[in-house]
Amino acid sequence: MNTALKGVLTTGLLAACAWGGSGAHAAAEGTAPIPKVMTLVVPFSPGGSNDVFARELGMRLSKALGNTVVVENKAGAGGTIGTGDVARATPDGSRLLFTSVSFTTKAGVETSLPYDPIKSFAPVALVARGGMILVAKPELTYQTLAAFVAALKDPKQQINYGSAGIGSIGQMAMESLGSEVRAKPLHIPYQGITNAVTDMIGNRLDTMITTPASVSGALQGKQIRALAMTSAEKSPFFPNLPVVADAVPGFAVEAWWGVFAPAKTPPAVVEKLNAAINTVSQDPAMRELFAREATEPSSLTPAQFAAYVDREVTRWKTLSKERNIKIE
Repeated sequence: MNTALKGVLTTGLLAACAWGGSGAHAAAEGTAPIPKVMTLVVPFSPGGSNDVFARELGMRLSKALGNTVVVENKAGAGGTIGTGDVARATPDGSRLLFTSVSFTTKAGVETSLPYDPIKSFAPVALVARGGMILVAKPELTYQTLAAFVAALKDPKQQINYGSAGIGSIGQMAMESLGSEVRAKPLHIPYQGITNAVTDMIGNRLDTMITTPASVSGALQGKQIRALAMTSAEKSPFFPNLPVVADAVPGFAVEAWWGVFAPAKTPPAVVEKLNAAINTVSQDPAMRELFAREATEPSSLTPAQFAAYVDREVTRWKTLSKERNIKIE
């Protein structure tokens, strides 16, 4: 057996151990064809970043693969309905999930999901990722990252923060920061981030961590103040902003979007889809679309993406237990 084939089989066996035996399934099935028609399920309503990214990706993926890619919005229960639908689908690549960081934060806080975030899926590709932004109300006394962290640590000050709801990446990011500095800011959950932005502009909400796109108008109008980015390194989209890690070493939180297949999808299919997605994601039009969310395309292998997701799920489960964050 040649070295290259040994490497493929070894990778398949490792994937099988971590992701429901998909490597062993592929070995039995051999090279599997890409379906002529694929459905990209978005577990959220039309119009958001998940939907916009999925439709552009689907169109370009269809051209790259020479097949038909249909985008289907299957919203409900914060993404659980559409996600569960793909978990139960035939594992041949015909039905895929396009989702975001909420896939892992939900796994951290929900105790009764109808699927296992690790065992029910084969991670295909991390499409894009980028840092989030820490913002504050205009009349807040602390106007720098250092002053904010100092105030957060001060037990005499009760800082509140907003998010799009329990288990949202905004809550998890701020609670992760609170954990790092041994602080407990007051969480105010909203039905969506728009109302939180409105309250922040009106000086009724102290701070929050959110995606740059959700506060771009308020930032441009100087109605709220940007303090820092949550990426590990400075964002190319906000080069003048510090990163939270400057004041809290090692801190980093990303927003991300990715594609998943049902568990036991043949690795030959997963690998081909990964290569195609990584290629079309680098297209200038896709990069421009990602830039609107202050994110950039990624190019992880399926194994690297699987490890990334596993770390994220573990991180949020640990944090949820520590900070008592849960949805029954």
